[in-house]
Amino acid sequence: MSLSRRNALRILGGGTILAATATGGFLATRTPARALAPWSEAGLPDDPRRRALSYAILSPNAHNRQPWLVDLSQPDTVVLHRDMERTLPETDPKARQLTISLGCFLETMVIAAGGDGYAVDLDLYPEGEAGPVAIARFRNGGTPDPLMAQILDRRSCKEPFDQTPVPDRMAGALAPFATVIRDPREVEALRDLTWEAWQIEANTHRTMKESVDLMRFGKAEIEANPDGIDLGGPFLESLQLFGLMNRDTQIDTTSASFKEGVRIYDEMLNATPAYAVLTTAGNSRTDQIAAGRRWMRLNLKTTELGLALHPVSQTLQEFAEMAPLHARAHEMLANPGETVQMLGRLGFGPEVPRSPRWPLETRITHG
Repeated sequence: MSLSRRNALRILGGGTILAATATGGFLATRTPARALAPWSEAGLPDDPRRRALSYAILSPNAHNRQPWLVDLSQPDTVVLHRDMERTLPETDPKARQLTISLGCFLETMVIAAGGDGYAVDLDLYPEGEAGPVAIARFRNGGTPDPLMAQILDRRSCKEPFDQTPVPDRMAGALAPFATVIRDPREVEALRDLTWEAWQIEANTHRTMKESVDLMRFGKAEIEANPDGIDLGGPFLESLQLFGLMNRDTQIDTTSASFKEGVRIYDEMLNATPAYAVLTTAGNSRTDQIAAGRRWMRLNLKTTELGLALHPVSQTLQEFAEMAPLHARAHEMLANPGETVQMLGRLGFGPEVPRSPRWPLETRITHG
């Protein structure tokens, strides 16, 4: 759970806090510029593989774990591994969401390579699940993908959406990537489902602690570890400075900070006019990679259309307390035998800031 920047100052004396911290340039120096630098450096390296990878590291991923490592020691080749130290053992015990994240990474890399005139041949799990996720071989002959223009503008919007319905033409444009649910009764049922699922995750101590342990409080923490859940910016750092937001308050279900987070999330989920659902016929690792590649394209297409997308996949998580809702989600959203891989809120949302990223060089193991 994280608190919306838009609502942060509603917590206990926010106006007083803002006034007290406005002096000394505090509010003007809270942007973690170093952690956001990869967004402005995309496309700069000389090596076409590094250029493509500089875009790939900007891909959406579970809990912003950035679970990718690449080996560039072979010419014209990228060997992708999952970083086994970046896990989510409580909320993603089967690493399904992390594998989908790697699918997003691969699709962004392929799109970016095409814009540079390279095609990419992917060999998925060539040594089985214990080996590399993919061996990607670059060759001449790629063609530009129109969606590349959206990579730097893509965001996950964790804010309330406008209640304007998603138009038919936009829903149709998204149909190749996901099922768009707009029927008011179905949308209401999904709001109830996602709200119940979020409460289960937030009130199950070990799953909530996993998120809290990944929270980065303020500019210094974000720049030291530009992954996980960033809680930065002048408003949130003001609350942190006055002791109103920290790891203890975020996990304490009786704290004002936790209760305000519950209210904000409830408000956000209720302001959702549509959902996007992505399913696969199977649930193998290659199915999960394929789901990630489609989810990436869905993200870029929604950006192109001026829509906002926010994953709300708690109900798809595979820990014991979530099992009844996991089954209900599949009854509602999938045909028998299918797997619901991703569920996201869809609508018209406000502009939101970029998420921190590790520099590309920190994600390269060899080469």
